[in-house]
Amino acid sequence: LGLAITLLDSKRKEPLLKFFDSFFHAMMKLTQLIIRLAPIGVFGLITKAVTNTGFELFKAIGMYMITIAIGLSFHIFIILPLIFYIFTRINPIHHFKAMASAMAMAFSTSSSGATLPVTMDCVENKVGASNRITSFVLPLGATINMDGTALYECAGALFIAQILGLDLSLTMQITVVITAFLASVGAAAIPSAGLVMIFIVLNSIGLGDHPEVAIIVGTMLAVDRPLDMFRTMVNVFSDSVGTAIIAKSEGENDLYPETLK
Repeated sequence: LGLAITLLDSKRKEPLLKFFDSFFHAMMKLTQLIIRLAPIGVFGLITKAVTNTGFELFKAIGMYMITIAIGLSFHIFIILPLIFYIFTRINPIHHFKAMASAMAMAFSTSSSGATLPVTMDCVENKVGASNRITSFVLPLGATINMDGTALYECAGALFIAQILGLDLSLTMQITVVITAFLASVGAAAIPSAGLVMIFIVLNSIGLGDHPEVAIIVGTMLAVDRPLDMFRTMVNVFSDSVGTAIIAKSEGENDLYPETLK
């Protein structure tokens, strides 16, 4: 339709362009109204959840937050530095120092997309990777490489299944892992996108239509902000690690010029 509109003469094209532009602004206004009302909706979902399950739900949510935090910490402080060292033979501390401002930006904005300019600046000027590699790998990574989101969706799906008292088989758990990976690839680089994509993971194991799922996800939304900040930081750091590894493999040996002198 867009292609066809561009092929029209200006007399017929202008009314359609004005219509779609006005429709876009109307949708943005509707979205803003929904966002303003969202806290009231979340409060209602939590109230209903407490009514149905009692205050034990808060204990479960607390354990859920701790589990996510431990998983993300293990990934960013153990797994990613280990991968980085194996492929570059450089002390990961240098990379942490180089990416400090990008990680702080990711933590504060909860958006890989909003952090991308800072990430690119850090990787080019502090890590020392070329613009040729940085401009290709980082935008791609911000779109499809979301380690933290994938980990979060796996743990979130298992948490919801446990709350519902369902025992997932090994096959269903493998399905969760695969679907979470694919869903994280398709997640937008915006705040709380992972929480929206979790419904895809739940649908893969037949929980998407369960009447209690929306209530549980609403309760998860109430505590999602700090977890979202942490997993965005993991996503951004993972992208930068991948960029540094690729730069090293392409023969760029003058990395970390400020620290490796």
